[in-house]
Amino acid sequence: MPHIVVIGAGQAGSSLVAKLRAEEFHGQITLIGAEDVPPYQRPPLSKSYLLGDMTKERLYLRPAAFYADNNVDLRLDTRAVSIDPIAKTVKLSDDSILSYDELALTTGSHPRTLPEAVGGMLDGVFCVRDLKDADTMAPAFVAGKKVLIIGGGYIGLEAAAVASKLGLQVTLVEMADRILQRVAAPETSDYFRALHKSHGVDLREGVGLDHLIGTDHVTGAKLTDGSEIDIDFAIVGVGIMPASILAQSAGLDVANGITTNEMGQTSDPHIWAAGDCASSQFKGETIRLESVGNAIDQAEVVAKNMMGAGQPYVPNPWFWSDQYDCKLQIAGLNIGYDAVYVRLGDAASVQSHWYYKGAELLAVDAMNDPRNYMIGKRLIEAGKSPAPSFITDPDTDMKALLRA
Repeated sequence: MPHIVVIGAGQAGSSLVAKLRAEEFHGQITLIGAEDVPPYQRPPLSKSYLLGDMTKERLYLRPAAFYADNNVDLRLDTRAVSIDPIAKTVKLSDDSILSYDELALTTGSHPRTLPEAVGGMLDGVFCVRDLKDADTMAPAFVAGKKVLIIGGGYIGLEAAAVASKLGLQVTLVEMADRILQRVAAPETSDYFRALHKSHGVDLREGVGLDHLIGTDHVTGAKLTDGSEIDIDFAIVGVGIMPASILAQSAGLDVANGITTNEMGQTSDPHIWAAGDCASSQFKGETIRLESVGNAIDQAEVVAKNMMGAGQPYVPNPWFWSDQYDCKLQIAGLNIGYDAVYVRLGDAASVQSHWYYKGAELLAVDAMNDPRNYMIGKRLIEAGKSPAPSFITDPDTDMKALLRA
C-alpha cells in the first residue's frame, strides 16, 4: 500500500491530506506536526485570538477527530530530523524512521528574530508566529503597559492595533522610509499611517532599533535616532523566512524557499512542496507567496499531482489584514507596478488602490470595500484591465467592467 508522508501540520499540510482523501487516495497518510495541537489557523493569532475574541478550539482548521476519522496518522509534538531521498525515508525526533513513496514538505516559515547582541534574548521580547507565542505574550497585554513594536509590516501593524484596542501605550518603529514599504504603494501606507495615528499609536518611520535595554527582562529601547523609550515588553515583526533547512540538508534545490516546478515537485521527483516554504513561478518571476489562499490552493494541486493528475499550479494571489475596524483585502500581486489609481468610496475609510504596469491591471488593495475587491479579483483572474480613467471616475458602474 503506497505511503504518503507530509511534513508540516499547518494550513498547507492539513489541506493537502484532506484533498488526498477527497480525491480517494486509499493508501497510508502520515502528517507530522512539530506542535502539540492539531493544525490551526495562524492569521487570527495576531488579531482576534490575541484580543480574546476567539477560543483555541475555534482556531483548529478541522476537528481533532477529522484525522482519525479519515485514517490520517497525525503525529503531533514530533519533528522531522532528516530526509534520505535515496532510501526514501524520514527520521523523526523520536528516533523512528518512516518509509515513504511520496513525500510532501509543507514546513511553512519562521519569524526573523533579533540578535542576542541587541537584546533579542531578553525576557519580554516576543514574536507572533505560532500558538505558543500568542499564549506566552497574552498576559503582557494589560491596559496602560508600554509596548514597542519593531517592524511596520502587516504583522506589526496588526499587533499594534490589538495593543491599542486593549488600552496599551504603543510605539511602533519602522526602519524603512514608510510602513508597508516592501508590500504596498505609498497610498496604502498613507491610509494605514493615518489609521494608526488616529488610534494613538506613536508611529515612527525611518527609525529602527539600536538595542533593547535590560538585564534579564527588557525595560527600554534605544532607537537609531538616539532617542530612548521606557517599555514593558517588545514585539518583533521584521518578516519571516521559509523553513527550508530540512530540504536543503536533503540536497534539494533551495532559493528563497524550496524550489518547485509548476506541478509542485522539488528537484527530487518524489518530494513535493507547498505553502510558505515553496517558491514557484508566476508570470516569469520566481516568487514565494505567504498567504492562506496560496497554502490551500497550492497544497490541493500538489495532492492531485501526487496522484498523477499533472495539473500545473497557477496562483491567484489574495490576502487580507484586519486592523481596528478596517478590513484590508488584496487581490493579485503588485510586482513591477508603475502607477496606482485611487477609487474613493462614500466614506473616508472606504477606498481601493489599483496597481497598473502600463495598461495591465496587476493588483488591488481594498479598504472596507469588499465589493470592489471582488470586482478587482475577478478582473485580474480574467485578464481584464479596464482603463484607469474608469477606475477613478466615481460614476463608473464597476460591475459593468466585468462584462466589457
